[in-house]
Amino acid sequence: MKVALIGATGFVGTAVLKELLGRGHQVTAIARNIEKIQPHNLVTAKQANALDAAAIADAVKGNDVVISAYNPGWTNPNLYNEFLQGAAAIQEGVKRSGVQRILVVGGAGSLFVAEGVQKVDTPGFPAEWKPGALAARDYLNILKDEKELDWTFLSPALEMHQGTSGERKGIYRTGLDTPVYNEEKRSVISVEDVAVAIADEIENSRHSRQRFTVAY
Repeated sequence: MKVALIGATGFVGTAVLKELLGRGHQVTAIARNIEKIQPHNLVTAKQANALDAAAIADAVKGNDVVISAYNPGWTNPNLYNEFLQGAAAIQEGVKRSGVQRILVVGGAGSLFVAEGVQKVDTPGFPAEWKPGALAARDYLNILKDEKELDWTFLSPALEMHQGTSGERKGIYRTGLDTPVYNEEKRSVISVEDVAVAIADEIENSRHSRQRFTVAY
């Protein structure tokens, strides 16, 4: 497949790029700083501003699917607004490009941990994560009204970490709007296996116009 990956140098994007290349996909790797993208015969690096719909349209044109791992930065003081602005520009840019399929990597904060209660609204939710979690939740509600694109929104497990020595089990379980818990009542997955789930989803399209979540 030909895959456009927005945010290819970020925490999730780096793992997704590695997974896609391991499967032999051709990747248009899009980032603010393309110098961080290692040369590869299957990679075309493109610099684009995620807030510019026209630039996104030009960068993703000709691909089969777009994966958006866009994140303006957890320490960005304007994270909430920039996330929503960037997500909207990416959505519009993909539509202009003619690409029909998009997978958006969101957060786990919008998962329901009790009846009518989302994780981001629970006591003790980390304040430093809240702007990004709220933005991702609000964008999911916007995306649900998208009628032209074949979209999917991925919420990782409540705990997502970088595996020791690049942990990639190649296994995971899926859910929709509530976390998937293990026997220890934890919702956890490595970023490497989030990348596996993303690659599987774009290859098999099991969650068209749905949000889904993954965990061990």
